[in-house]
Amino acid sequence: MKRLAFACMHVFAVLIAAYAILAYGFRPLGEFVGPEMRANFQAHQLGIYTHVFAATIALLLGPFQFIERLRRKRPRLHRISGRIYLGVGVGFGGLAGLYMASFAYGGPVAKLGFAGLASAWLYTGWQAYRAIRRGDVATHRRWIVRNFALTLAAVSLRILLPLSGISGIPFATAYPAVAWLCWIPNLLLAEWILAGQITPRFFSNSR
Repeated sequence: MKRLAFACMHVFAVLIAAYAILAYGFRPLGEFVGPEMRANFQAHQLGIYTHVFAATIALLLGPFQFIERLRRKRPRLHRISGRIYLGVGVGFGGLAGLYMASFAYGGPVAKLGFAGLASAWLYTGWQAYRAIRRGDVATHRRWIVRNFALTLAAVSLRILLPLSGISGIPFATAYPAVAWLCWIPNLLLAEWILAGQITPRFFSNSR
């Protein structure tokens, strides 16, 4: 079960990262979104490109941070990839996300939802960094579990939006709700894991 959960997490992260690279790296900006969102993206190109590609780095590197064998046998590689994950992925991605939240489609509810996500992502990343800098590995791991749960909001968002469309909920109604639902359940699940309901080794690959 642990292997399957880890594999699913990794596959979804890679798929969404691949989608982001395709949609924002090889296609016209905003091609796959509605006219209002497209105009917003085109008006703030630096913000959206920074957010998307930094978050893509976080999605690609994040799962590897939980592989116990890699941490044990290649600690230097783990540290380097962790610095890139936190510094580039979460740092630049979170700051750009916070900036773009102020222009989010869906009104104040959506703007607050995405701003909350970006703020929580930055805060948990900062706490994880502070913990490891003072040598507190156990606390660092707890904050990283929370942080990567928020990184996976990118996956949740792209699952929830199609589901809302299939269910017949208008996009204008669904999007503000999804701005909250893409990350709060993830964070609650992380807290459930950390509370011991699922062993923390759930996020580590088996030996």
